[in-house]
Amino acid sequence: MICDECGKRLAAVHITKVENGKKSNMHLCEQCAMQKNLLSISTRFSVNDLLAGLLNSGGASHIKSEILNDIKCNVCGLSYGKFRETGRFGCGNCYKVFGERLNPLFKKVHGNTSHTGKIPNRAGGRIRVLREVERLKQKLDEAIRNEEYEKAATIRDKIRELNKPEKGEV
Repeated sequence: MICDECGKRLAAVHITKVENGKKSNMHLCEQCAMQKNLLSISTRFSVNDLLAGLLNSGGASHIKSEILNDIKCNVCGLSYGKFRETGRFGCGNCYKVFGERLNPLFKKVHGNTSHTGKIPNRAGGRIRVLREVERLKQKLDEAIRNEEYEKAATIRDKIRELNKPEKGEV
């Protein structure tokens, strides 16, 4: 996309403004953005600042947060409080020490606490079906444990439907 201001360079800064209910977009190159004081040389994006901000945005009580902040890594000595400030681990052992406390952060960043990876488009169809079958099997086990047999039967039927070979498949 070309800069809206100079019409010469590629736009690197994209601004969306909403004023009086009207939305407007502006696409500027770095030089034009700096001339309009929309971008300064010192502006930097830091993943560490992002993580620290997410960690500090939690609604934990003051007392609970003080207790958490006192927890320290037994290898490098980094406290959880210092990790919350910087968004950086001191060593590989910090992940193990702070492990369970990181799940809310992972949920905020990724939407889940377990990694599912990406699925290639070419092979994606079958992989998605296999993942769905696995998910349904877990729901089936849960329904059986809870003695919800009608729900279990419905889930079983969905699994069977997904496992049916499609026409033309051998």
